[in-house]
Amino acid sequence: MSQDLMAMLTQAFDESTKLYQERGFQRRVGFGKKPALVSVDLANAWTRPGNPFTCDQEKMDNEIIPGMQRLLKAFRAAKLPVIHVTTAYEITDRNAPFTDMGLWHNKIPVDVVDLADKELWAIDSRIAPVEGEYTLLKKRASSFHGTELAGILRANGVDTILVTGVTACACVRQTICDGIADGFRPIAVKECIGDRVPGAVAWNLFDIDAKFGDVESVDRCIDYIETIAQSQS
Repeated sequence: MSQDLMAMLTQAFDESTKLYQERGFQRRVGFGKKPALVSVDLANAWTRPGNPFTCDQEKMDNEIIPGMQRLLKAFRAAKLPVIHVTTAYEITDRNAPFTDMGLWHNKIPVDVVDLADKELWAIDSRIAPVEGEYTLLKKRASSFHGTELAGILRANGVDTILVTGVTACACVRQTICDGIADGFRPIAVKECIGDRVPGAVAWNLFDIDAKFGDVESVDRCIDYIETIAQSQS
């Protein structure tokens, strides 16, 4: 992100923070008793170069993937739930009389993520699922919309979701919004959320932190996970 753009955003955030705090926004939802990691669309079509959905590769390789590796290590050590979320479509012909893409293909090129090409929607090998973790296939932006996610979380006693992935302006944001609407405490893991467009991550994390969930660092989240693990030992 350019320095000029970041300076403009910082000024906007400072001014907005004053307004929000005067009106009682930016409260804390806080960590709960049992978290799950919900990793949104960190699949090859988003994490690797050469796809319409490819995200910022510098941030992906140097922040998001390393941060995810640290989070996964902590979650696995604590034996806490991990859900990997990806997106793909079975009927990708835009002229078909019926398609699981719904209307979304009229806005963005979801037709390129063909269910038949598993490599596209497979979770990035650097953070690949291990035995005991679940991979959820969604069709819309939110990981909750039309999926089994809320039921799985409730059945496992989860009250807090640590959300990572891409993109900040769409699938991550919608997952967090639906998460708090469904009664979960959403925590956006700052270093593990990306996008394609400069400024999109910074703005969306600021707005999420004001209204829908708490933005926390990888270090803070790992401290929380390790505290839970110690209490269970």
